[in-house]
Amino acid sequence: MPPRRRPQFTQENIDQQLQQIHLLDPSSSSENLEQLGPIIKQIHSNRQQEVFLRTVRGLIDFKDAEIEKICGDNYQDFISSVSTLFTVKSYTDKMKENIQSLDASVSQLGRGLVEKKRALLQSKKTAANLDEAIDTLQACLRVLDVVNRVGEMIQEGKYWGALRSLEDIQSMPSTSLSQTPLFQHLLSSLPSLRAQIKDAVTASMKQWLLEIRNERLKAQSDLILPNPLPLAFLPQLTQEISGFFIVETHVLETTNSFRSEREVKELWDSLVAGLTSSITNALQTEKDPDEYFRVKECLLGFIMTLETSPYSTDPLQSFILLLFERYAKLLETQFSRRFESIVYQDDHQPMQIEAQTETDAVLEVVLLADTDKARIKQSHPPFTLPWSQTFYLCCQDIHGFIDKFYAYTDGVSQHYSNIDELLNMSLDNLLTEHVSEAIGRRLASLSTLSQIAQIITNLEYFQALCPELERSLANLQPAQRGGAIRLTARASFEATLIRSLGRITGLITSKLDQFFELSEYEWTPATREDAPSMYLYELVNWLTTVVDSLVIKEAYKDEAYKGALEYIAGCLMNFLTGRDISIMNENAISNILVDVDFLDEELKRIGSAVKPKRLQSLLEKLARFGATQRDPAARELAEKRRKEADAVGRVFPGEGR
Repeated sequence: MPPRRRPQFTQENIDQQLQQIHLLDPSSSSENLEQLGPIIKQIHSNRQQEVFLRTVRGLIDFKDAEIEKICGDNYQDFISSVSTLFTVKSYTDKMKENIQSLDASVSQLGRGLVEKKRALLQSKKTAANLDEAIDTLQACLRVLDVVNRVGEMIQEGKYWGALRSLEDIQSMPSTSLSQTPLFQHLLSSLPSLRAQIKDAVTASMKQWLLEIRNERLKAQSDLILPNPLPLAFLPQLTQEISGFFIVETHVLETTNSFRSEREVKELWDSLVAGLTSSITNALQTEKDPDEYFRVKECLLGFIMTLETSPYSTDPLQSFILLLFERYAKLLETQFSRRFESIVYQDDHQPMQIEAQTETDAVLEVVLLADTDKARIKQSHPPFTLPWSQTFYLCCQDIHGFIDKFYAYTDGVSQHYSNIDELLNMSLDNLLTEHVSEAIGRRLASLSTLSQIAQIITNLEYFQALCPELERSLANLQPAQRGGAIRLTARASFEATLIRSLGRITGLITSKLDQFFELSEYEWTPATREDAPSMYLYELVNWLTTVVDSLVIKEAYKDEAYKGALEYIAGCLMNFLTGRDISIMNENAISNILVDVDFLDEELKRIGSAVKPKRLQSLLEKLARFGATQRDPAARELAEKRRKEADAVGRVFPGEGR
């Protein structure tokens, strides 16, 4: 069998086959790839793969050339289309980005709207809950107001209305409030409120009955106590009250049911309260402490009369002590006027003793140390005491004040806790403000040196009086001691004494002014004087006579001399350095030095001298003045004064000016 001839594929055959599968059909929109399989299979079976591939390659080359031709003809349009496509793509990308941005914004706004919507829904829900809570609270408040009104009605005594309100609460219709714990708690408290109403009604009834009973007791006491109460009627009134309650006590002891013991004691308490109130009103404008003392004595007698009775007298004892403070104040006021009257009426002359009995009487009163009293007792009448009437009469009134002060508390079973403290304060006030300061005020109106000297002596004895008075009080009524007496008035007396010494110095210097007005120094004399100025003789004579005649301690006299010498030295210094003197020659300075030497000698003779430092200062000023002169003699004298000043400084190196 001859070999089978393999078919040969020509270009037309291949085109035809490819067209069958629509690979070369430009009008076809689909490719019939299913038919490609049989064609490939047939080529494989005929072993014409190479031929077919060459044919296909030729076709491909042809098609590529055709494509290149087509592309070459349409290249510019293709490039333009590609550029347009890129532009469109750019616009498209930008639009896509805008769309994405808008989408994100819309999404964000949407989420915000969703959140706001959710919050709005939550707010509406909360508002609804609040409305419901407000309605519930208002309902609760109405119920609570009713309950509160129940309490007010109980206080106002409207018990029936309170019970009706409780019934209204209990019979309220069922609402949402009825299921709340608060309403249940209110319902559970209604029995307690009913019990309160019951107790209030019972107490009101008892009070009403008690008021009726008290009015009948009060009616009995009103029959006894007058209104207002005259203090002069108080003794008779206390006697009537004593008799009334003595009879009542006897009735209680001899009967069983005529009157109860409690009623009588209540009547006693009511009457004591009324009595103390009436006495307080009667003493409201009373200024006399003796009236307080009489009231106290009357009440003490009243207390002693009923001391064995079953009635308590403690309120009366307390009332007596309550009046004590007012009594002490009035007593202090009364004696303050007496002390000031004593000071202002004194003639400040020593007291005269004419008989021994007078000596004993005075020494019995004055507050002095035993040694001073013994020294005075040795004197034989007639003689003068060192103090004036002021000291004696003040001592007398001090005793009287203390006696009246303590007399008030005699017989009082309850003791005033700080009686000694009150006495201490009163005595200090009297001695400081109404004795010492009164003496100081009187001092300003006196110009007689002897009277001021007497005041100084009195003040010395007042200073010594303070510790003696403390000692005396320490031994007085030891049962009532509350504390030691410590007087501070001594410092006030010392200050007034210093003022008195200053007053003496002031009066002396005012008199010295008159002498210096008579000095009539000539500041440019032609010659020097050998004798001192005439006015200095009179000045020294007056000064020594007056100071030596003062009945005071020598130390005080020395103080007076020192004060006078300070003033004299100052006046002489003013002559040398004052601006009133326009010119001064050596002769005038010499004359002043003659006067200084004269004063120094005279005061040495009477036991005093010019103060060394003041003399040294005067000599130094004279030396400086002489050193400025052109005259050799004046310069020589200035050097002499300088050496004298140095000598004074060496002799008295530590003394002040």
